Amino acid sequence: MRRIRARAALGGLALAALTAATATACAHPLRDLGPLPPRFSGPPMSADTAVGEMTAALAAEGIVMRREPSNLNGMCSERLSGHHAQETVAAAFKAALARARSEHGWQDDPNMGWESQNLLRKGNWTVVAGFSGDSGPGPQALVLVSLNCVDAGEGATTAPASPSPALTPAPAAS
Repeated sequence: MRRIRARAALGGLALAALTAATATACAHPLRDLGPLPPRFSGPPMSADTAVGEMTAALAAEGIVMRREPSNLNGMCSERLSGHHAQETVAAAFKAALARARSEHGWQDDPNMGWESQNLLRKGNWTVVAGFSGDSGPGPQALVLVSLNCVDAGEGATTAPASPSPALTPAPAAS
């Protein structure tokens, strides 16, 4: 009986020593380093600013975009769509994204591997832009731009539910 108690006491002592050693060794990696850095640099950009910059860059190359209402409640997301002649859409699209980089400060994000898609980032916004290389029998290629907000913050507000009149072409007369 004494041997069992002695072994139990010795095992308990060894377990306590092992716990103390583990706590000492792991204390440094587990220390509090403070709050995490923000996921973007600079002040948050508003949805109107992000949409305006992308629309201006695309319009300068002849791609007229239409702002679609954001249907996601509580989500910071915008969508632009437009059409351009299939023969020149690739060159115009490439030039428009280069213009967004040079004139408005958008930067490349790692490409996801799609041939006709690009990812751009500026402040708290990420842009996924692409066009359809073959949109069927029509002479127009579809161009889509999706803008997603990383963190809405105080300054990034989503657009009103209806499209902005300045960015929407007039309806065609019948």
